[in-house]
Amino acid sequence: MRKLIILLLFTAATISFFSCSNDNSSNEEPMLIIKFKFDENQTRLNNLGQPSTIPAGNAALSPIFNTISAHYIELAPNANTQIGQGTIVYHAPETTTGGSNAIDFGQSKIVSEGETFLKIPLSQVAAGSYQWMRVSLSYQNYQINIHHQGIDYPGTIASFVGFNTYISTFNIGNNIFPVNGNKAQGYWAFGLNNQPYSSSGQAPANATTVPNPIASTSPIPQGSCVVTGNFSNNLVINGNETRDVSITLSLSINKSFEWHEITADGKYEPSIGENVVDMGLRGLIPTYVK
Repeated sequence: MRKLIILLLFTAATISFFSCSNDNSSNEEPMLIIKFKFDENQTRLNNLGQPSTIPAGNAALSPIFNTISAHYIELAPNANTQIGQGTIVYHAPETTTGGSNAIDFGQSKIVSEGETFLKIPLSQVAAGSYQWMRVSLSYQNYQINIHHQGIDYPGTIASFVGFNTYISTFNIGNNIFPVNGNKAQGYWAFGLNNQPYSSSGQAPANATTVPNPIASTSPIPQGSCVVTGNFSNNLVINGNETRDVSITLSLSINKSFEWHEITADGKYEPSIGENVVDMGLRGLIPTYVK
């Protein structure tokens, strides 16, 4: 009997402990959580948010994404909301170390698919009904194949698509790239996987595709990478949420790496002079769970 009483007391204490723990967790402040998704089957869009084909003389491929970073994230109530006049939930560090104002790559947060990019209290998000989402992308890291003398070699591209980025030194595997300066939108570096070969270059000015379906009512600055997409149902923040709001930013990587062809074979062959012309993401579809 004594053992039974002790067992009952222990069980009651355990239930009480877990009950208290659950009560504490339910009192945690609800958060806004943002993550990225990469979709090679998502519609390939142009700058106006319309379906896009590959121009004659060019070729493109859908890269295998490793990581990404963003410079700016904004919730916009409607199509007439001008950039900067919505609710800005994220703005990455900037610097003038390289001269003009630029994204500070050394302080950029870089994440993989499904990893939390942003987590802030919902109390910091203005109450309202939001139809559109703006995301200024700044950095992409992905796998591609290059073709050389009849053989495909896997490698990694570091793609800088922000308006201007200050870069000190970075690496792709064992390949080191000492920049120590600002690079305009379209700078890229390439390293062969597990091989001591690397190269870098610059895509043409203003050639990076930045889909914005509301360009006629709410344009974005030239040279920025503010991709715009709409929620299928408005995201409503009423200010008294008790649960997290999780947003997934699905980015179209459908043939997002594009180059000008010398040999029309659909293979990227830089050794014969095939140059990168576009590395822009091809569309944004934001979704949320409340």
